Amino acid sequence: MVVAGVSLAALVLTVLTFEDAPPANRNAPFDPLAIALAGAGSVAAFFGASELLTHEFLSPITFIPLIGGLALIVVLIVYQFRAKRPLLTIRSMLTSTMPVAGIVVALFAAAASVSATALTAAILSGQYGPLHLGLLYLPDLAGAILTAFALGIVISRREMHYLPLAGMVFLAAGIATFLIQTPPSQTLTLIGSALTGIGLGASVAPALFVAGFSLPAANLQRVFAIIELMRAVAAFMIAPVFAHFAATVGGNVQSGTVIALWIGLGLAVGAAVIAVALYILGGARPQAPDLDRFMQGERAAWYSPPLMAAIRKRSRRRALSEEPSRA
Repeated sequence: MVVAGVSLAALVLTVLTFEDAPPANRNAPFDPLAIALAGAGSVAAFFGASELLTHEFLSPITFIPLIGGLALIVVLIVYQFRAKRPLLTIRSMLTSTMPVAGIVVALFAAAASVSATALTAAILSGQYGPLHLGLLYLPDLAGAILTAFALGIVISRREMHYLPLAGMVFLAAGIATFLIQTPPSQTLTLIGSALTGIGLGASVAPALFVAGFSLPAANLQRVFAIIELMRAVAAFMIAPVFAHFAATVGGNVQSGTVIALWIGLGLAVGAAVIAVALYILGGARPQAPDLDRFMQGERAAWYSPPLMAAIRKRSRRRALSEEPSRA
């Protein structure tokens, strides 16, 4: 009943905030094969991950759909990258600095945050009832709401680029709070869930916009589609895998949960480091988005240099400087 109530509330909020907007690009291709690969891959991967609750990882009913679904998602990405008229803007995103950094942050943040919440909630479920446990994680929602207002404030400023990085810092702090004591106390759970909620809200949605603003507005819906597909796979497939890992590794559930949380902390820190490194290696600089130009649909909101552009430019300069000596 509680799940049904939450779903109904989400439906009401969706209807109340829905704005009927025309398609961003009526000339975009219709690709049934890409849709089929995305649908089949997601269903298979999620089904395989869900079976980890009652089966071993290498059990055929778990391993085959899990790995098969991931393989279909990989095939989808490769197929769309090589397609002449792709449905999804894979090539444009994976060859540009800011979209790649945004994808990394969105995927890692989703995997780390959902896993941390699921792991700590599972280990606390034996101590508290469902209502009590839900109230302990209510600050998670409050943190997400807070960062929604923060996103509205910085979305037209250059600080937009720093929000995902700040989110990963908060997310890492939240997971580290859960690691102070396992199972965490009520106070640590409230603090950890608040930090995790802020981290998730400040990282995933802003990272989507960082990637989306790097391409023309006509591609925005397709950019969000592929990133949300990969984010959903990372979040809702990795969490059951981590839960299975916690239950089968380390000798007991408590030790396994600690190990899994450390992995989640590594994902949060690693995403922040990778994103910063991509900006440096690509020569990208935080810029305020030109939203008027972006909304016209012809150009991106800011300039995103090609992936590893700074390294390539440095190598080219070195080659040019060595050419006279060779001659």
